[in-house]
Amino acid sequence: MSANEESAATTTTRDTFTRQTWPKRAVVTAGMPYGNKSLHFGHIAGVFVPADCYARFLRDRIGADNVRFVSGTDCFGSPINEGYRKLVEAGEFDGTIADYVMRNHMRQKRTLESYEVDLSIFDGSGIGHAGAVHQDLTDNFIRRLHENGYLHKRSTLQFFDPEAQTFLNGRQVQGHCPVQGCKSEHGYADECDLGHSYAPEELIAPRSTLSGAVPELRPVENWYFDLPAFAADLRAYARELEDDPDVRAIVPQTMEEFLGAPLIYIKNELRQDFDALASELPAHTVHEAPKGKQSFEVEFSTIDDRDAARDVLHAHGMRFRTGKALVPFRITGNIAWGVKSPELDGTEGLTVWCWPESLWAPISFTIAANDALGLPRDAWRDFWCDEDAEVYQFIGQDNLYFYGVVQPALWQALRPGGIFSHEATDRPLRQTRLIANHHVLFGNKKASSSGAVKPPSADELLEYYTPEQLRAHFLALGLDQKSVGFKPKPFLATEEQKRDPRVADPVLKEGALLTNVFNRIARSVLYEAKKNFACQVPLDAPTPAVVALAHKTLAEYDAIMKRAELHSIMSLVDGYLRAVNKSWADGIRAAEKADDDAARRQVLADTAYQLWVATLLMHPVVPKGCETICAYLDFDPARFFSWDHDFQSLAELASPDEMAAGVHRVKELPPRFDFFEKAPQKKAE
Repeated sequence: MSANEESAATTTTRDTFTRQTWPKRAVVTAGMPYGNKSLHFGHIAGVFVPADCYARFLRDRIGADNVRFVSGTDCFGSPINEGYRKLVEAGEFDGTIADYVMRNHMRQKRTLESYEVDLSIFDGSGIGHAGAVHQDLTDNFIRRLHENGYLHKRSTLQFFDPEAQTFLNGRQVQGHCPVQGCKSEHGYADECDLGHSYAPEELIAPRSTLSGAVPELRPVENWYFDLPAFAADLRAYARELEDDPDVRAIVPQTMEEFLGAPLIYIKNELRQDFDALASELPAHTVHEAPKGKQSFEVEFSTIDDRDAARDVLHAHGMRFRTGKALVPFRITGNIAWGVKSPELDGTEGLTVWCWPESLWAPISFTIAANDALGLPRDAWRDFWCDEDAEVYQFIGQDNLYFYGVVQPALWQALRPGGIFSHEATDRPLRQTRLIANHHVLFGNKKASSSGAVKPPSADELLEYYTPEQLRAHFLALGLDQKSVGFKPKPFLATEEQKRDPRVADPVLKEGALLTNVFNRIARSVLYEAKKNFACQVPLDAPTPAVVALAHKTLAEYDAIMKRAELHSIMSLVDGYLRAVNKSWADGIRAAEKADDDAARRQVLADTAYQLWVATLLMHPVVPKGCETICAYLDFDPARFFSWDHDFQSLAELASPDEMAAGVHRVKELPPRFDFFEKAPQKKAE
């Protein structure tokens, strides 16, 4: 049975090696960085390196042709408009907004390449062929939502700057988030930086970032998706995810925060004022404040009733906060720089808000990647719709509202049928698997370019560390478990600590495993092959204990990947590499002492086999060094980095002639060669 055939079956066992069930095809996504800046180290640590590790594993596990790893620059949205405006006004940029986005896109692309992030495609939602595909997909997506009855035209209020005489986009308004319990002071027009959505009129103390004036609210018409209509479906889906051991708990927990009844919170001291006007409100239930709480709750049966009550409270000047709830989700806006919205019911000239179109952008990127391979246009369905396919979306926890609540409802709204109106299909979009990471902190604080201590850019880190040291460290942080501090010594240590070699750099902890133990094992095999075996390694069967340990480690690794607990990889392989290193040292010492050629041959056969297993396991983590090991061992990389083996002997990689001879020729390794290099020479002063 091949690896691909096996992936469609139940969990299988080959001798002592139990394997997990994997899909036949997979898409891995890594979010979309905004096109207004270079990549922050948090983009790399929190999303791109984990996604790349997973995509590389899947390529090894189910075949490279069956995996698409997609991402691209988010070309639209108010942060981009605002960043461009500021640079132009400061005289620091004189191109078009498209030029501005392309400049940042190319910077992002170079950074990803520097970190050995190997995407099937990294284009943009408004760049080249991928941009054209995305415009077409967006047009069809919105038309289908409209045909299915889930888009409604709503007249809502938008902020207008009376001094600048212009409507303001989302990031050109700042205030305090009105959602109960949210402490964000970076509330924008209708969402805050922590992912809470609300109506513009709810924003507390709004100010225009253009002029500093208090903006006015003026009516505009836009299309909204009927998200509240999917409340029951989303509750059932959240319960389903709670029961899935492979889904991180934060996903259903965050979903459920938005699935409660529509609530308004009012301070206890305003209770008499509220009682005086309660009769003017739609039907509601009052829940008294629990002991120690400063506000009581007013519950409504629908979001429209809550909004009507909100208008009454506003009219009476009563202060309140709203709770998290499902609200109609805005689809369009009137910002010129954006994906064009189709004309519907006489509306024209609208663009699509960046958040909804970014949810289906990975489909656009998959189509564009397939186009580059010359595949049929509908081949994307094999990855996004088939029962034997899976989409793994790596995201930050702040974006779970969009990916965990809005996206599942949008996908459901397309049923029956698909995205394209001309298609008749029984293969609608399947729900994706969300792999949400917690925050990566800088030191002990959330990284912020406006904070007192500036976090390093992703590029700056490469002046002090190798990409593989950083990849290994980022994966070991355990962001799937909790928010964790990234503490690079050159940036956070005191000047005295920087000069003191006794003060360890936490970032180098995992790198030491590479530069010391892993290097030593690979060099030992190749130098011994040169010294005593004419640059050949024996293909003898490894000792049973060696095979048993390898199978146990492979099985544990496969299970870890199934749960996407990437931090456990480093711990597991650390133990394996150290066991291999000790086994080699003890075995070769005994063989040398006894001057036993047969023992020496067996030790080399055992260790070469273990080096193969270790290199396969570490390939998704530190690809460059592992591929160099494969090159010096002189095996075909497609076979070497495949799980389609029984893993009984290194002979499984050999040619028939080599098997007949009982040896495999390797390349001669230069003296003092490093497969994994130590940190660059630059040091902090």
